[in-house]
Amino acid sequence: QVQLVESGGGLVQAGGSLRLSCVVSGGGFTFYDMGWYRQAPGKQRELVARIRSGSYIDYADSVKGRFTISRDNAKNTVYLQMNSLKPEDAAVYYCNANWPTRGRDYWGQGTQVTVSS
Repeated sequence: QVQLVESGGGLVQAGGSLRLSCVVSGGGFTFYDMGWYRQAPGKQRELVARIRSGSYIDYADSVKGRFTISRDNAKNTVYLQMNSLKPEDAAVYYCNANWPTRGRDYWGQGTQVTVSS
């Protein structure tokens, strides 16, 4: 059973930084495309950043230059370094593991990020 556990959310002032972590258990981490998504109240869940199993990375335009996604395959962990946070970055951030050729898709429980202005 694959499980994803996020951590690192919290309250930060605008301009501050947070680092989110997502630990994946259950095996196969290196084969998964790992993504961070977020969902603000009343809005749809949106992709923030994704790092594929081959390390190709893409970002939402709104976070380019401020957020950095990375993965440590030895630790089965994906990170999201968030700098220069803005109030509009406030949301619940979810970690996703996707293995498209196997039809496997898993989500974490989410971690709250609050940015005060």
